[in-house]
Amino acid sequence: MSCTNSPEAVKKLLENMQSDLRALSLECKKKFPPVKEAAESGIIKVKTIAARNTEILAALKENSSEVVQPFLMGCGTKEPKITQLCLAAIQRLMSHEVVSETAAGNIINMLWQLMENSLEELKLLQTVLVLLTTNTVVHDEALSKAIVLCFRLHFTKDNITNNTAAATVRQVVTVVFERMVAEDDRHRDIEPPVPIQGNSNRRSVSSLRPCAKDAYMLFQDLCQLVNADAPYWLVGMTEMTRTFGLELLESVLNDFPQVFLQHQEFSFLLKERVCPLVIKLFSPNIKFRQGSSTSSSPAPVEKPYFPICMRLLRVVSVLIKQFYSLLVTECEIFLSLLVKFLDADKPQWLRAVAVESIHRLCVQPQLLRSFCQSYDMKQHSTKVFRDIVNALGSFIQSLFLVPPTGNPATANQAGNNNAGGPASAPANSGVVGVGGGVTLLPAFEYRGAWIPILTVTVQGSAKATYLEMLDKVEPPTIPEGYAMSVAFHCLLDLVRGITTMIEGELGEVEAEGPSVTEGASSQSSERRDEQAASDPMDQETVSRAVWEEMVSACWCGLLAALSLLLDASTDEAATENILKAELTMAALCGRLGLVTSRDAFITAICKGSLPPHYALTVLNATTAATLSNKSYSIQGQSVMMISPSSESHQQVVAVGQPLAVQPQGTVMLTSKNIQCMRTLLNLAHCHGAVLGTSWQLVLATLQHLVWILGLKPSSGGALKPGRAVEGPSTVLTTAVMTDLPVISNILSRLFESSQYLDDVSLHHLINALCSLSLEAMDMAYGNNKEPSLFAVAKLLETGLVNMHRIEILWRPLTGHLLEVCQHPNSRMREWGAEALTALIRAGLTFSHEPPLSQNQRLQLLLLNPLKEMSNINHPDIRLKQLECVLQILQSQGDSLGPGWPLVLGVMGAIRNDQGESLIRTAFQCLQLVVTDFLPTMPCSCLQIVVDVAGSFGLHNQELNISLTSIGLLWNISDYFFQRGETIEKELNKEEAAQQKQAEEKGVSLNRPFHPAPPFDCLWLCLYAKLGELCVDPRPAVRKSAGQTLFSTIGAHGTLLQHSTWHTVIWKVLFHLLDRVRESSTTADKEKIESGGGNILIHHSRDTAEKQWAETWVLTLAGVARIFNTRRYLLQPLGDFSRAWDVLLDHIQSAALSKNNEVSLAALKSFQEILQIVSPVRDSEKPETPAVSVPVPVLLGNLPGPGLSRPFVRTDSIGEKLGRCSSETPVVTDELEDLKLWWAAWNTWHRTGSESTEPPSTVDELTFIPSQPFLTALIQIFPALYQHIKAGFSMADLQKLGVILHSAVSVPISSDASPFILPSYTEAVLTSLQEAVLTALDVLQKAICVGPENMQIMYPAIFDQLLAFVEFSCKPPQYGQLETKHIANAKYNQAEWVALNYVPFAERSLEVVVDLYQKTACHKAVVNEKVLQNIIKTLRVPLSLKYSCPSESTWKLAVASLLKVLSIGLPVARQHASSGKFDSMWPELASTLEDFLFTKSIPPDNLSIQEFQRNESIDVEVVQLISAEILPYANLIPKAFVGQMMTMLNKGSIHSQPCSFTEAEIDIRLREEFSKMCFETLLQFSFSNKVTTPQEGYISRMALSVLLKRSQDVLHRYIEDERLSGKCPLPRQQVTEIIFVLKAVSTLIDSLKKTQPENVDGNTWAQVIALYPTLVECITCSSSEVCSALKEALAPFKDFMQPPASRVQNGES
Repeated sequence: MSCTNSPEAVKKLLENMQSDLRALSLECKKKFPPVKEAAESGIIKVKTIAARNTEILAALKENSSEVVQPFLMGCGTKEPKITQLCLAAIQRLMSHEVVSETAAGNIINMLWQLMENSLEELKLLQTVLVLLTTNTVVHDEALSKAIVLCFRLHFTKDNITNNTAAATVRQVVTVVFERMVAEDDRHRDIEPPVPIQGNSNRRSVSSLRPCAKDAYMLFQDLCQLVNADAPYWLVGMTEMTRTFGLELLESVLNDFPQVFLQHQEFSFLLKERVCPLVIKLFSPNIKFRQGSSTSSSPAPVEKPYFPICMRLLRVVSVLIKQFYSLLVTECEIFLSLLVKFLDADKPQWLRAVAVESIHRLCVQPQLLRSFCQSYDMKQHSTKVFRDIVNALGSFIQSLFLVPPTGNPATANQAGNNNAGGPASAPANSGVVGVGGGVTLLPAFEYRGAWIPILTVTVQGSAKATYLEMLDKVEPPTIPEGYAMSVAFHCLLDLVRGITTMIEGELGEVEAEGPSVTEGASSQSSERRDEQAASDPMDQETVSRAVWEEMVSACWCGLLAALSLLLDASTDEAATENILKAELTMAALCGRLGLVTSRDAFITAICKGSLPPHYALTVLNATTAATLSNKSYSIQGQSVMMISPSSESHQQVVAVGQPLAVQPQGTVMLTSKNIQCMRTLLNLAHCHGAVLGTSWQLVLATLQHLVWILGLKPSSGGALKPGRAVEGPSTVLTTAVMTDLPVISNILSRLFESSQYLDDVSLHHLINALCSLSLEAMDMAYGNNKEPSLFAVAKLLETGLVNMHRIEILWRPLTGHLLEVCQHPNSRMREWGAEALTALIRAGLTFSHEPPLSQNQRLQLLLLNPLKEMSNINHPDIRLKQLECVLQILQSQGDSLGPGWPLVLGVMGAIRNDQGESLIRTAFQCLQLVVTDFLPTMPCSCLQIVVDVAGSFGLHNQELNISLTSIGLLWNISDYFFQRGETIEKELNKEEAAQQKQAEEKGVSLNRPFHPAPPFDCLWLCLYAKLGELCVDPRPAVRKSAGQTLFSTIGAHGTLLQHSTWHTVIWKVLFHLLDRVRESSTTADKEKIESGGGNILIHHSRDTAEKQWAETWVLTLAGVARIFNTRRYLLQPLGDFSRAWDVLLDHIQSAALSKNNEVSLAALKSFQEILQIVSPVRDSEKPETPAVSVPVPVLLGNLPGPGLSRPFVRTDSIGEKLGRCSSETPVVTDELEDLKLWWAAWNTWHRTGSESTEPPSTVDELTFIPSQPFLTALIQIFPALYQHIKAGFSMADLQKLGVILHSAVSVPISSDASPFILPSYTEAVLTSLQEAVLTALDVLQKAICVGPENMQIMYPAIFDQLLAFVEFSCKPPQYGQLETKHIANAKYNQAEWVALNYVPFAERSLEVVVDLYQKTACHKAVVNEKVLQNIIKTLRVPLSLKYSCPSESTWKLAVASLLKVLSIGLPVARQHASSGKFDSMWPELASTLEDFLFTKSIPPDNLSIQEFQRNESIDVEVVQLISAEILPYANLIPKAFVGQMMTMLNKGSIHSQPCSFTEAEIDIRLREEFSKMCFETLLQFSFSNKVTTPQEGYISRMALSVLLKRSQDVLHRYIEDERLSGKCPLPRQQVTEIIFVLKAVSTLIDSLKKTQPENVDGNTWAQVIALYPTLVECITCSSSEVCSALKEALAPFKDFMQPPASRVQNGES
C-alpha cells in the first residue's frame, strides 16, 4: 500500500473501481435499477476524472462523495451480496486515502444503518477500522459515532462479533490517542509544551487542538461510563460494562502517559475524574471482612467483585507508576489501600492481586525512593514506604499462621475438595514427599505450616498472574504458596532495587569528590552535614538523608520477614536469595554508617549460621556490645560419613561439638547453616571495610562454625579440615566434605583482603580478633582440651598480609600473642608461638620501605618479641622461639647488624635444665652463627659468641652438643686468626670510645684481663673458656676441649703480644695442669657401669680415674708441646727456668703416677721437650723451627710477614727475639741451657730409679711399670745424653747401669704379652731391649770419639753387656716376683711372665763381639780382663749346648768365641809375659772341653742335615785349635797344650751314642770330626820330632789303643755271626762293626798322608795284622757291613809288593 500513488497503482485503482461499478450495476440490474444507473454514471465520472486530471488521486478525493455514492446506495439495498461488494469497494477507496470528510461522514452514517439492521457486522468493524486507521479525516461527531458503533457491536449476542468489536474498540481508542501524539509532535517546533502544575484547575477544552479534543472527549466519556454516568460525547451508547471501561482506561493511561503529563486538561481529568472513580470503586473491597459477611446480607454489591477489583488494581499500578508526581496525595491513598488489602481478613484472591501490585512497585527503586521522599520524610505524613515493607512482613507472617485455603468457601485444608487442579496441590503433598524420601519441592516450612515456593517470575520483573486474568469473572483458586512466593519476590526485588540504586549513587558521589569524601563509607550523615561546603555537597547531603531514611524505614520490616523466611526455607536457592538480601542490606547499612541496622542484619546471618540453641546463647542481642560476656565459643573432631537425615525438613550435613567450657552433647549443622556461613564469609570478605565493631559478631560466629566443622589451623594461619581429635564427635557428610576446602579457602581470602582495609577498619578487625582470642584463652584455662585457635590463626593471617604497615598493629598484635604463649594449655600456647614467630620471620623478610637495614628502630621493634619470649618458661615455646631464630639466621643473618646481641642473647638464655631438644635447637642456631655470620656481626659481639659457645660446652644434657660447641670455639679462634687485623682495629676503636665514656663518668673501665689489649683479651677469654671445659666432669668434653685449647694456642698464639704470653703460661696453662693433676690423683677408682645400657665403655676407660688419666695425658702433652714449639717466645720472658722446673715437676709426678697411660704420656712429653734444639745459638735462629709448627717463626728483624701470617704487629715477635738474642751473650745462654739439661737429667734419673725399683712386697695390686713406659724412659736417654755428655761421669754411668738393668728385668703381665711378643718362638727384640742397646751404643760411640779419660768406661759397658748375655740361659729376677715361663702362662690370668731374653742376649753378644773387635787392645780392656770375662760368660751356653733355651744361642756363642779368640789370642800372646792373661787359659780349656764333649744329648728330632751342620761347627773349633793354639805352643802354658792334645785324642776315637737307627748310623758317628781330630793328632804327633818326646808318646799310645780295640770288635763280630745262623744280629752290633771298619779305613788314610818318617814301624805292623781278620768278615750276611768292609780292604793294596829276602826281613 505504500506505493498507492505510483502510476501503476493509480492505474490499477481506476481499473478496480470501474470493475467494481460494473459488477454493482450487473447485480442491481433487475432488482434495483436506481443503483444500476448510479453505478453506470459513476463509471463515466471516473473515466472523466481520469481523463481530465493529472493528479488523479487528488481529483478523486475532491469528488469522493459522488464516487462513493453508488456504493452507499448499494449498501442501502441490504442485500448481503451487494453489501459485501460495496463494502469491499469502499475499503479500497479508503485504503488509497481518496475519501473526503463529507464522504467519510456519509460512509459512517451508512455503516450505522447497517449496524442497526445487524448486517455484515464483522465487515462493518473492518471498514470502521480501515477508515480510522488510514487517515485522519474523521473527527468530532463522525468519530464518536464510529466509536459508538463499535461499542454497540461489542454488546451483540454473537460471541465472535463481541470479541472482534472489543478488539476494534481498543484499537480505535489507541488510534485516537496516537493521532493526538502525532499532532503534538507536529506542533512541538512551533510552541513548546508548558509543564503542568500538579494542581492545575483548567477545565476549558477550547484551547485543545482537534485530535487532542477528540482524545479528551473520549477519555472523559470513558470515565463517565465506568462511573455509570451518561457520556457527553459518545452519543448513542446503549450499554457498557465497567470491566471493559476499566481495561480501556488502563490501556490509555499505560500507553499514553505523556498526554496526561503534558496537557493540563488531561491531568485535570486524572485528578478530578479517574482518582475519585477508583477510590469509589474500591470501597466494597475496603469494607469487606472475610468471614463477617453472612448469607443474609441484603446488598450483594458489597462483596468484592474480582474482575473489577483486579482491573482497579491494574489502573492503580499504572497511576502510581506513571503519574506519581501529579498525584502525590492520591497515591498515598492508593498505597495505603494496597497495604490494607494484604490484611489476613481479606479474601485470598484479593491478597494475591494486591501482592502482585505491590510487586510491580517493588521493582522500581526510583519510585520507592520518591515515596520515601514524599511521605516518610515529611513530618506529618503517613510513613508509606515503611508501611509497605512492614505490611509485606506481616503478610508473610500471617501466611504461616493462618493455613492458606485455595477457596474462601472452604475454611479447612482437609476438606478442600474442589481444589482439583494441580496448581492447588494440598498442603500435605509435600509431607508425603518427605516421608517417602523423594526429592523435596522447594518450600517454606514453619511450625507445621508447609508452603511450597512457586516459580512466579524472573528476578527483577513483576510478571503477575492474577492481575492478567481479564477473562475470569469468578475469583480464581489461588494455588497454595502463590501469595507467599510473590511476597518473597517482592522482598528480594525491593532489597535489590534499593541497594543497587543507593550504592550506584554512593559510588558516583565518591568518584566525584574522593578528596573530600574519602572514608565516606564509615561516616554518618551528621558528620556529612558539617562538611557540606558547596552545592554538590548540599545535594549529596540531601541524597544521603534520603538513603539513610529509606534504609531506616525498611530495615526492621525486611529483617523480620527475611529472618522468618530464612528460618522456614527448605530450598537452597531460596535460602541463597534470602541471605543475599540480608548481606546486601548489611553492607549498605555499613556503608551508610547505620550501625544498629548493620549489626542487626549481621546478627541474623550469624544466627542462621549456627545451630538453633547456639543462636540463643551467642547472639541474644542485636548489637555487638553484649557480645563481650558470652559464654560459648567452636569444637570439631573425627569424621565419618552419614546419609542425609529424613527426620528434619533440613538436611543435616555435619554433627560436631559445641565450643563451650562444658560441651553438652553434640550440635548439628544443616546445609542451610553452611550456606549462611558462606554468606557470612562473603560479607566479611567483600564488605570488611564497613563492618567496624560488628567484626566481633562475624568472627565469633565463624569461630564457632570452624570449631563445629573441625577445621584446624595450619601453617600461615589458614584453617584446614582437621582429623579426629577427641573421638567420633564430628560427623561430616560427603557434601560438606567437598565444601570444607572451599570454606577454608574463603576464610583465608577473607583475611587476605584485610590488606585493603583502611587503618581504622584494620584496628577494628585486630581488636575483635584479640577479644575473641582472650575469650578462647579463658575457656581453655584449667583443662587440656583442644582450645579454639581460630582467633590466633587469623591474627597471624591478618598480620602477614598487612606487613607493609606492620608498625601500626605490631604492638597490640605481638603483645597479645605473647600472652597466648604463656597460656597453660599446650595447644593454645603452641599456636601463639607459631603465630608470633611466623610474624617475626615474615616481618624481617618483608621488603619494607625504607629497608630494615636503614630502619634500625623497626628492626629492633620486630625482634623485640623474640627476646620477650625468653621470659616464658614453657619449653615448647622456647623451642619455637629458637626455631624462629634459626630461620631468621638462615634467611636474614647477613643483615641483623644491631640486632645481634638480642639474637645471641636468645641462644644464651637457654639453661641447663631446659631439656635436650631446646638445647639442641639453640645450639643449631649458634652453629649457624659461627659457620656463616661471624664476619657480618659487629666485633663487640664476638665475646658474646665466645661466652655463648662456652656455655653450651658446659651444658650437661647432651654430650654431642658440648663436643660440637668446643669445635665451634675452634672455628671461632680460626676466624679471629684470619680476620685478626680488622677485628683488632675495630676493637681498639671501640675500646677508645668506651675509655672516653668511662673517663667522663669517672669510673674505671672494667673488663676481664684488663691490662692486655682488647684483641688479646678476646683470645684470653677464649682460652679461659676452653680451660674451664678442660676440667668438665665429662671425659669426652675434657678431651675435646684440651685438644682444642692446645691446637688454638699452637696455631694462633703468635698473634698475642709478647707480654700476654706470661698470662697464658701461668694463668691458663699451669693453672690448668694443677687442676687436672689434683682431679686425677683424687679421682674415683670405682668401676663405671656401661652408660645407659647401650653404650659400651672400653675397659681402659671404665673408672673415673682412668678417664681423668686421659685428660692428664692430654693436658701435659699440650703444655709440653707449647714449651717445645714456643721456646723462642718463652725463654726471653725472664722466669723461664722457673717455668721449666714446674713443667719438669709435673712431668715427673705424672711419670711416677701408678697409671700406665699417664706415666707413658709423661715420658712422651719429656721426650718432646728434650728434642728441642736451642733455637738462639750463635746469635742466629735456624731457618725453620726444630719441630714442624703451624705458625712460622719470623726470621731476624725482617719487616715482611712470614709464610702465611695474615698480618704483622708493629712490634713483631721477630724483632723482639732479635733484640733478645743480640742483648744476651751466648755464654749465659749456654750456661742456662746446661742448667736446664741437668735439671732434666735429674728428673730422668729420679723417674727411672723410682719406677724400676723392684717392689719389696708382692701382692695382687703391685704396680709394675709397663714395657712401653720403660721403653720410652730408656729412649729419652740418648737425646738427653747429647746435652750432658760433657759432664757425664762414671758415677752417672753407674746410675744409668742400675736403671738399664732393672728396666730390662721387669717382667710383663700375661695379658700384655701377646702384644709385646708376637710369639715365643720368633727371635725378636722388644722395643725396650732395643732401646737399652741403643743407649749403650750411644755411650760407647761417645766414648769412642771422646777424650782419653772416658776410655775407662769401656769395661763397665762390657760388664753391662755381658750381664745381658747371661740372660740367654738364666733370666733375671725382679725382686720377689714369681715369673712363669711364657709358654706356661695363661693369657687371661694376671700372672707375670718373664720375657724371652734370648734374642736380647744374643744381640748383646753381637754387640760385645763388635765392641771387642774395636777395643781389644785398649789398655782398660786388657787390664780389666775383659777377654776372660767374655769366655767365662760364653762357657755357660757352650757347655749347655743342646740344653740351651734356644739352639741359636750356643751356635752364636761358638761363632762369637771363634771371632773373639781370633782377635783376643794374638793380644794374649802379645801380653804373655805380663801375666795379665794367665787366668784366661784354664778358663778357655774348660770351655772348649765342655763344648766339644758336651753332656747334653741332641734332641730326637734332629735331622741328618742338622747333625752334619753341627759336626762342621765342631770341626771348626778343632781347626781353630790347630791353627791358632798348637802352632804357638811355645807362647802358651804347657798344661794348656797337654789339655788340647788329650781332647784331640778323645775326639779321634769314634764314640757312639746308642740310640741311632740303622739308616742314620753311618752319618751320626761324627766321622768328619774324628777324621779332623785324627789328622790334627797325627799332624802334631808325627810332624815335629823336635818337640818333647812326651807328645809323640801320647799319640803313639793312642794309636795302638785304637788298633787293639778294632781287632777285638772284629773278632767278636765274626763269632756272633757264625753262631747266629739265619738270625740277623742285633742292630747295635752291626752298627759297631760298621763304625770300626770305617775307623780303620780312616786311620790308614791318615797314616798314608803323614810323612813316612813320622810313623812308627810298630804301628804299621799293627795295621797289617788286621788284614786276616778283615778277610774273615767276608762271609757276613749284612750288605751294609759288606760295603764298609770293601772300603776297609781297599787301602791294603798299597801294602801288596813282591816278598823280599828273609834276611832282609829278619834284619828288619
